[in-house]
Amino acid sequence: MGVTGPIRVVVAKPGLDGHDRGAKVIARALRDAGMEVIYTGLHQTPEQIVDTAIQEDADAIGLSILSGAHNTLFAKVIALLKERDAEDIKVFGGGIIPEADIAPLKEQGVAEIFTPGATTVEIVAWVNANVRQPAEA
Repeated sequence: MGVTGPIRVVVAKPGLDGHDRGAKVIARALRDAGMEVIYTGLHQTPEQIVDTAIQEDADAIGLSILSGAHNTLFAKVIALLKERDAEDIKVFGGGIIPEADIAPLKEQGVAEIFTPGATTVEIVAWVNANVRQPAEA
């Protein structure tokens, strides 16, 4: 039973970080590529982000984290998705994330991390290639 319609992505800015320009650029690029994007705005808690993703029947959550709290915030979102039996929602993210933290984040279940310098083209291509794929096989 393949899912039809556009890929649905929740783009969120968790935590106290007040800079959302990057998140808005990504949201617009995904939307321009034909996806449905739900942008949650600034200062969202992991609980709010997961609630939104489940209510919106999202295929993926894209987190933009510049605050340095990425290890905690990604872990919390992934734990909440597990608790809510929504592990099929892929989590990816970007922001200022040290190279040394990327492998541990992926081990926790983060599907992909985009560091500064990643292009919107790369991000759109990754979402198209990796979100929903197993469901359609």
